[in-house]
Amino acid sequence: MLNKAEASDFIVLDLTDIQGLQHFFFFSFPLLYMTSLLGNGAIVTMVIAKPRLHTPMYFFLGSLSCLDVFYSTVTVIKVLTVFLFGHQPISFGGCFAQLHFFHSLGSTEAVLLATISYNGYVAICKPLRYTLVMRPQTCLLLAVASWSAGFVHAMMHSVMTSQLSFRGHNCIHHYFCDSKPLLSLACSSTSCNVTLLSVVTTSIALGPFTLIVFSYLYIISFLFYKVRSQEERWKPFSTRASHLTIVALFYLPVLFNYAPPSSGSSPERCLSCTVLSPQP
Repeated sequence: MLNKAEASDFIVLDLTDIQGLQHFFFFSFPLLYMTSLLGNGAIVTMVIAKPRLHTPMYFFLGSLSCLDVFYSTVTVIKVLTVFLFGHQPISFGGCFAQLHFFHSLGSTEAVLLATISYNGYVAICKPLRYTLVMRPQTCLLLAVASWSAGFVHAMMHSVMTSQLSFRGHNCIHHYFCDSKPLLSLACSSTSCNVTLLSVVTTSIALGPFTLIVFSYLYIISFLFYKVRSQEERWKPFSTRASHLTIVALFYLPVLFNYAPPSSGSSPERCLSCTVLSPQP
């Protein structure tokens, strides 16, 4: 394609130019990454190995842990390379592969968090129908639907962004290839991409978030109107605290990072960046 010939690669910049912070991030990122791998790997291993954990709740928890391993790997490996070798080029194909997998896994996590919320709603508010509603076939279907929705959403972003025109060696002012930094580098019109980012991304993020909010509102109203004991009211919240924490940690960065970007293109976007030679 034309844009592939125009832009053979991109330059991924550091998180910061401050030397002290670079050293801090270089040592903290591998530690956090290994902690994530060990923690999520232990959860997946336990869910598979223990027959008594073969329940819908632990099935979705294992799926979420597996997803988090892939999610962190997509970005952290490149970040560590930049910390170790300085400004690093990434090929056109590699950049869009990272864009695709990042959006695919992120969208899947949004839908999967809503699925876990629905599972909690059925378990608390419809306990007598739980085994009928959350059958193994239903759980598998919900998991497949979550991964499929993420894949389709990411494919739209990847295809639309790959059609844009890029020239020369472009500096990505971010620590990985994401949609907004790439749109800011495009020489061609990005109005369709901005619309896609605003409408589709908002839908895939706010749709599951709305379901999560309504499920918890229904759980709260059910507990306060149907459950008399104060202790019994608070017991379900203790089991849902971890899920609420994950939802907050996931959606706060999403809402902050994916506010609608400006549309169009400008001549400044078509200028090649200049970087210093990589510093070890």
